[in-house]
Amino acid sequence: MASASSAELRPAYLPDTVQSAVKILVTGPFGVGKTTLVGSLSEIAPLRTEETMTTAGVGVDDLTGRPDKTTTTVALDFGRITLNSRLALYLFGTPGQQRFWPLWEDLSRGALGAIALVDTRRIEESFDVLGQLEEQRIPFAVAVNTFPDSPDHPEEDLRAALDLLPGVPILSCDARDRRASYDVLIDFVDHLHSTAVLELQP
Repeated sequence: MASASSAELRPAYLPDTVQSAVKILVTGPFGVGKTTLVGSLSEIAPLRTEETMTTAGVGVDDLTGRPDKTTTTVALDFGRITLNSRLALYLFGTPGQQRFWPLWEDLSRGALGAIALVDTRRIEESFDVLGQLEEQRIPFAVAVNTFPDSPDHPEEDLRAALDLLPGVPILSCDARDRRASYDVLIDFVDHLHSTAVLELQP
């Protein structure tokens, strides 16, 4: 008898015990791993709005260091994870390019917080996204997505380079790894709880 695929094993509906659902943004610059993170975490087949990159993007989208990237998110990624029997998180991945930023207002509405992915090979590309989060006063954590050739910076140097306030958590993960991505999500939820942004039911 053939085994069921992982997609078939994913639950389609929320358990009846879930009492609250929270919206979390997954954001960051172009090509940092947002779609991958949402896909790693989602217990349902994630919704993706990826389109094939064409010659029209030449000179607009910088593919330096990303020679294998052939698609880009043009609207959003969406996934869901039931964190415990009472709480579900809805994950909304934002597009990375500034030309899609008019979508931010709608995507960020009602978000309790954001995980901002950062690539330490291109730290400067994160400045605009972090500025956008600060401008909209969305609580966030920085999650350093580790790539094979990523330089390793001490946390204090990274915090200074990104001009982060002391209260902003800096986490680390490989967005391809579900366990590592889950640990980042748990740490962020704990941060939201400890700062009274999110109330967790006992």
